[in-house]
Amino acid sequence: MSGLSVRSVLVSGANRGIGLGLVRQLLGLPNPPQWVFAGCRDPKGQRAQELQELASKHPSLVVVALEVTDPASIKAAAARVGEKLGGSGLNLLINNAGMAKLTSFETETLESMTEIYTTNTIGTLLLCQAFLPLLKKAAQGSPGSGLSCSKAAIINMSSAGGSITSPLGWDLMPVVSYRCSKAALNMLTKCQSLGYREHGVLCLALHPGWVQTDMGSAAGLTPPLTVDESVRGMLKVLSSLSEKDTGTFLDWEGKVVPW
Repeated sequence: MSGLSVRSVLVSGANRGIGLGLVRQLLGLPNPPQWVFAGCRDPKGQRAQELQELASKHPSLVVVALEVTDPASIKAAAARVGEKLGGSGLNLLINNAGMAKLTSFETETLESMTEIYTTNTIGTLLLCQAFLPLLKKAAQGSPGSGLSCSKAAIINMSSAGGSITSPLGWDLMPVVSYRCSKAALNMLTKCQSLGYREHGVLCLALHPGWVQTDMGSAAGLTPPLTVDESVRGMLKVLSSLSEKDTGTFLDWEGKVVPW
């Protein structure tokens, strides 16, 4: 199990797949966070049932209504998290919410490109803007000058599909809109690492691998990684991050993914 030690963390898109897996394993850490905030569109809906069951067993888990494409929802979520945290800040923001559609060059439209880009890239930007004050507060309240997830960090869930260098998976899933949105997310991560370093916030793009989720299985094939395997690896990576890693693109095993 990971040696990650962090006081507070927020995971977006936390009602299923990798997001739900992250919440489960964070709660099960030897030294679990004091607060785990799980963001999802409809906390009281059927899709959030597993999350609500977890929350009933773990007082440290707070389910937060969060639609990453809605500025008002983001603002309200940040206010609720800030209220729960009191005078302390948020140590770790994991931008996991994302979407993909099985489109091709021929079937891509203005609407599909806009929807995917808004969710996967712009939503992340807006979320980071809203939670930056809490991240800065956490960084200011942490001893030492180095960067780490225990201090303050933004982890953007990316994909090797967003790598311009690697054509990995093209034959299976061309998904142009998804790939473009993740390439843009990678650049956003790099920009954040440059802009937020002075605030003591580490920023990283993370590839979870090809995982057995609804999204990962959309092409009709069984991905090689289970959610548990991917999440276990990612938490181990997060526990080891330091100043040298900010602005990089790593996978669930800690290996560098080419831009």
